[in-house]
Amino acid sequence: MDYKPHALLEEPLKIHVRPTHLHESLRMYLGYLVLGLICLSVTLLAFPMRGLLPRALSKRLGRRLVTHTTRAYLHFLTRMGACRFDLSALDVLRDGPAMVIAPNHPCLLDAVMILSRLPGAACIMKAELVNSVFFGAGARLAGYIRNTPLRTMVQLGVDDLTHGSHLLLFPEGTRTTRFPVGAMQGTTGLIAKKAGVPVQTVFIETDSGFLGKGWSLLWTPRMPITYRVRLGKRFDPPRDTAQFVCELEHYFQSELAHAQVPDFPVKAPPA
Repeated sequence: MDYKPHALLEEPLKIHVRPTHLHESLRMYLGYLVLGLICLSVTLLAFPMRGLLPRALSKRLGRRLVTHTTRAYLHFLTRMGACRFDLSALDVLRDGPAMVIAPNHPCLLDAVMILSRLPGAACIMKAELVNSVFFGAGARLAGYIRNTPLRTMVQLGVDDLTHGSHLLLFPEGTRTTRFPVGAMQGTTGLIAKKAGVPVQTVFIETDSGFLGKGWSLLWTPRMPITYRVRLGKRFDPPRDTAQFVCELEHYFQSELAHAQVPDFPVKAPPA
């Protein structure tokens, strides 16, 4: 048999590309663009509202503005086929008493999902987000709380709870870094203890690592991505903070051990 050194060059190059990959990339970048436009719109509304209205009124209107805009954004993601959301379990909390809302934290959309259903909720956020150009004006209008300094964060969180608000606080302190849930901090129990309020656990389940810890904004996930929120146990106001943190972490680990959540840290999606 004659050997043809250039036979491989004569064969057409076969590149395997998922047919839907381009559509998924377009939907992802469109989602980023719309989020940016929403943040810009909220910023333009936030400055005059905060400057002209009494603080209590501007905070209340700011939180409702966040709820309406986040709900509209999730609806947009659903309509264009990027995501599927099942958030109805949160609705029973809307008119409930003051409590700490304590979810796991698999991705950057977690706070968006919960705030879209709880219009009066306060939220503890990383200080760099509250100070950022992108999210800062809306966060400050809504009276969201920086996570530093610790003493001030605890004091402001307790104050919001004593006025009847829900307080969204991720016990892990950051997005999940290990399966199924990361190590938990003591601030959840400390604030709940000082305010004398219960801690409502919330489980966020997803079939994708999209926007999880270590996910690059340039990676395109398989779509639609599914998100489901379910309520867990409601703990009584803690008496011993250290014991409560251990109990809370054990509870999350047992509840999420067999749930539909991605591995952590997340990896790049298959090509």
